[in-house]
Amino acid sequence: MTLAELQRDFRDWLTTASADASQRLDPRSSFGMTVYQNNYRAQLVSVLEASYPQLHARLGSELFLDAAITHIDRHPPHAWTLDAYGADFEATLRAMLPHNPDVHELAWIEWSLSESFVAPDAAGVSPEQLAQIDWDTARLQFSPSLRHRPAITNAAALWSALQQDVEVPESEMLDAPRALITWRQGYTCQLKQVDTDEYAALQSLHHDNRFASLCDELVARLGEDTGVTRAGELLASWIGAGVVTGVTSG
Repeated sequence: MTLAELQRDFRDWLTTASADASQRLDPRSSFGMTVYQNNYRAQLVSVLEASYPQLHARLGSELFLDAAITHIDRHPPHAWTLDAYGADFEATLRAMLPHNPDVHELAWIEWSLSESFVAPDAAGVSPEQLAQIDWDTARLQFSPSLRHRPAITNAAALWSALQQDVEVPESEMLDAPRALITWRQGYTCQLKQVDTDEYAALQSLHHDNRFASLCDELVARLGEDTGVTRAGELLASWIGAGVVTGVTSG
């Protein structure tokens, strides 16, 4: 048996408990092999618990462990670091709990906050820079830590209550669709629930980051005075919060 074959069989044993791989490795050492597999699975459960602490608290230890075991069975580690292991956990929860969108969104919040935390730094925009901008040709640059998705439940309120260790509200559907965004400002990760207008503006700027295009879109939807005012309000809010970290002319 070559080293590559040995490594492949050991991987198959750890991830699927392959009987064929176990026999090829050493049929006499099944107890020792089981210890390795138990350690492997326990380590991955610990990784998911560390990545999703508020989700763990929300689901409870028993249901979270069931979800973790299901995920481990379906998704072996795929990256060089275990920090990336929880990336697909939301998909497992969708399959296990298809009628619990609050759980799906809560999982997204936790993972996106962790991604925002390790995203590259961005300096932000100074008042001096803004004073020199030609707004007819201005282009907006978002923080590399920005993440966003549609939302239909009060998962943001659930996460905030769990994070602050206060009474957690009941899960409920929102009265109208919203969206969730996460990003990092300085060393602090942020979570915000935004309305559909702001979410549409963020999405449109990902395709065309000209501020003039945003103004045109809002004017077409809201009228000239209201649209221009809304564009200015959004820009001021994004710059102040660190969502927009660069504005360039041309």
